[in-house]
Amino acid sequence: MGLQWRRFFPFALLAFFIFHGFCYSEKAPYNTFVKEATSAPPISYYDYIIVGGGTAGCPLAATLSEDAVVLVLERGGSPYTNPNDLGNFATTLSDTSPTSPSQQFISEDGVFNARARVLGGGSVLNAGFYTRAGENYTKEACWSEDLVKHSYEWVEKKVAFEPPMLQWQSAVRDGLIEVGVLPYNGFTYDHIYGTKVGGTIFDSDGHRHTAADLLEYADPQKITVYLHATVQKILFTTNERPRPKAHCVIFEDASGGTHRACLIKSSVKSEIILSAGAIGSPQLLMLSGIGPANQLQTHGIDVVVEQPLVGQGMSDNPMNALFIPSPQPVEVSLIQVVGITRFDSYIESASGLSFAYSWAQRLSAYYGWFTNQVFSGRQPSMVTPEAMVSALETVQSYINSNGTVRAGVILEKIMGPISTGHLDLLTTNANDNPSVTFNYFQDPQDLKRCVQGMQTIIEVVNSKALSKFRYSDMPVQGLINLMVNVPTNLRPRHVSASISLEQFCTDTVMTIWHYHGGCQVGRVVDNDYKVVGVDALRVVDGSTFLNSPGTNPQATVMMLGRYVGLRILQERKRLPAGKK
Repeated sequence: MGLQWRRFFPFALLAFFIFHGFCYSEKAPYNTFVKEATSAPPISYYDYIIVGGGTAGCPLAATLSEDAVVLVLERGGSPYTNPNDLGNFATTLSDTSPTSPSQQFISEDGVFNARARVLGGGSVLNAGFYTRAGENYTKEACWSEDLVKHSYEWVEKKVAFEPPMLQWQSAVRDGLIEVGVLPYNGFTYDHIYGTKVGGTIFDSDGHRHTAADLLEYADPQKITVYLHATVQKILFTTNERPRPKAHCVIFEDASGGTHRACLIKSSVKSEIILSAGAIGSPQLLMLSGIGPANQLQTHGIDVVVEQPLVGQGMSDNPMNALFIPSPQPVEVSLIQVVGITRFDSYIESASGLSFAYSWAQRLSAYYGWFTNQVFSGRQPSMVTPEAMVSALETVQSYINSNGTVRAGVILEKIMGPISTGHLDLLTTNANDNPSVTFNYFQDPQDLKRCVQGMQTIIEVVNSKALSKFRYSDMPVQGLINLMVNVPTNLRPRHVSASISLEQFCTDTVMTIWHYHGGCQVGRVVDNDYKVVGVDALRVVDGSTFLNSPGTNPQATVMMLGRYVGLRILQERKRLPAGKK
């Protein structure tokens, strides 16, 4: 699968660049406490060791540094080393080197995906939409509403902005209102039924602000961040204890040097906290001996605690979309508007997304390989190679000489989802991707929501509000046919996908990178995010979610880092002096 990914990745980029945007922040908020892991001593001691400096890990670390000595171990590099240049998108995502900020993988469902490998995590790579979880989500999670509100506001002071509303986004907003996705709620971060303009992590100059920016809040005297520090396993002690206690981690630097970071022995509240994401956190628990016993023993891993639910409950919110060529130029915009429907499908849009023009010209070199190899070992596709080539050439024809696209997309993702899968180890190397299965649309309710979402998209495409961005001789059926023929994934295509929205959803599904699960609350961790069955170990990231929060999760993942950090500090303050 790895070789296939490297050779086929330009096709996946087509979908990614049409439907998402990527860039880098330009200035680092720190220069004293972020270091290369090669400079780490052989062994060091801290109150808290956070594995993963991502969307949750950065706010968590900044918060804990208010009253404790904190170490962050990030396996990737800095998000501030590359300029905010739209033309670098394809180069960055097609980079399969060990230092790439995006580590690609293909789920067992045949859908291209990626996991972040950079300080700031997914907030460095995503489409930038900022919106909170709904009130019901907060209640179901048993979170303190006041503390949640404070935590969101703390995040928003650094990274959230109101987006500009130009022609395309305004037309989609008006189209959603026209077809009945009501009421119109204006600009708001809140998750409310109807159509709204949400926040963005791009400022008025178009610069991205990420979770790494939240490290500006950190006490530079109490925090250390090591980059290119890949944690291999967590070590446990059982000496005179009723159950295992996490006390050290082993990590490797970019040169292959091995280091050990341990908890301060005199601190009874010191902890190791996994914030490695929905792929990395369950993977690292398994590599450290916490997981399904049979699977661990198969890989020669000593079982510390048998926990069969580690790696279970993996979900990815499926995305389906229509590509809409425009007879007139459209602005380059990422996700700004969302229609939150009462049947729990979320409608979003992007337009004119820039990507490297040279990359587009190289697509043709992969046609032959794709048609001969992509479905090898899978159910044959009913879509002909000629139809795929024609569809890709059609998309390329709307690329301007500056690399922007004279087109927009309208996409939908479903709430939840209900369908779940699992994560399994393939190797004992922490650098390798595990096997991940999401089981898209396994539950019929998920498929029903997708169909309803696509029906809403079709209505918006046919709305008066969007008419000036439509070619009169290109009906919606032509747009559906185009998407069926563009190879956006490795799943077989059926002729019926052009006439059945159920089949269309199944055949053309893509990721929107909102996958979650694997260390879920109430199953692997308790309501305080402590790993069940061991001491001094928590998980704080999207792997703990039962469902994806709101329309886009990044705001809530950042909030969660701040929220849990404050709860931990409250625990520390309740301890007698000398016991921290």
